[in-house]
Amino acid sequence: MNTKNHLKLTFIAILLTLTFGCKKQQTFTNFNYADQPDTVTCEGVNSKLLKEALYSFEDDILKFAQKNNPKTNLTQAYNQFLRLAVYNRINFQEMVSLHTLEVFEALKKENDLWDPNNKVSHLNYKGKVVDCISNNIQDNQLKTTFNALLSTNSLSPRLFCTPVMQKYRNALSDKYLATYLALDLYYTKLFNVDFSEDKEQKEETTK
Repeated sequence: MNTKNHLKLTFIAILLTLTFGCKKQQTFTNFNYADQPDTVTCEGVNSKLLKEALYSFEDDILKFAQKNNPKTNLTQAYNQFLRLAVYNRINFQEMVSLHTLEVFEALKKENDLWDPNNKVSHLNYKGKVVDCISNNIQDNQLKTTFNALLSTNSLSPRLFCTPVMQKYRNALSDKYLATYLALDLYYTKLFNVDFSEDKEQKEETTK
């Protein structure tokens, strides 16, 4: 093979690699809440995706709460959600929207966000996102509790969210606290739920 042909084949190989590589690295683009206020903005975290995850979660819990009472607001929805979540009484098939499932698929690709060896949660308590949250929770008492549990490897949704239930209104103004609640009480639970049949039914009803 002459040099010219070799260079031509090499160029084609590189082009194919770049083409298929880009397809594999395509990121989530279906942002419904881009116009909403920012949430978690620490360096090294996927702020845009985490923002989408939080607002999609809040939309889910509000719509679920409004099924029983259309006048329910987001503050009340948080109160209801926390009380159900702490005692594992959430019916995720009924609560989770198709958009949240789409966001969850994108979140699963965030390697630093999850820890398969975490026995109490899929969330990576040593990752950048949790570190960001631990440094930015607004309420001093909740922040102290969160970091104390984190430093002693005792953090769990139930232990931390017991005191949060007394201050559930904080989630409306503290987006770092709200993001933790969304990740550790909602998205981490979706790993253990089979949505295959439910997803088909949701897609049919939205057509």
